[in-house]
Amino acid sequence: MWKMLLPLAVIVASNTFYHICAKSVPEDAHAFGALTVTYLIGAALSAGVFLASVKPANALTELHKLNWSSVALGFAIVGLEAGNVFLYRAGWKISVGSLVCNISLAVVLLFVGYFLFREEITARQLLGAAVCAAGLYLITK
Repeated sequence: MWKMLLPLAVIVASNTFYHICAKSVPEDAHAFGALTVTYLIGAALSAGVFLASVKPANALTELHKLNWSSVALGFAIVGLEAGNVFLYRAGWKISVGSLVCNISLAVVLLFVGYFLFREEITARQLLGAAVCAAGLYLITK
């Protein structure tokens, strides 16, 4: 059970802290300057954990296992981070902006799962997506 719950708890805690930080980026600070510092810290932490968790002789072997997804993920993360900074600068409340984005994402990923990964979509999931759409309407009006 902890194998399932621990990653969830890490994601929720990290995402909560992330949104607090994204909303706290000073208005007069250049968004991409802030993201540069963010990514330098993230790169240093990731590199440190990576190097500490593999034998030095295996580091290159591990890096050779990567594919296009790591590069694409870098682009996606920059879009995600910049989008959130600009979302909050545009005036979205932290309690609403994140909720609208995450509900929208959940509905989109339902169809991405179906079309790209051949995951089944059940009637219950479609009903849930409809409830989410209704919720988005209520939240944003």
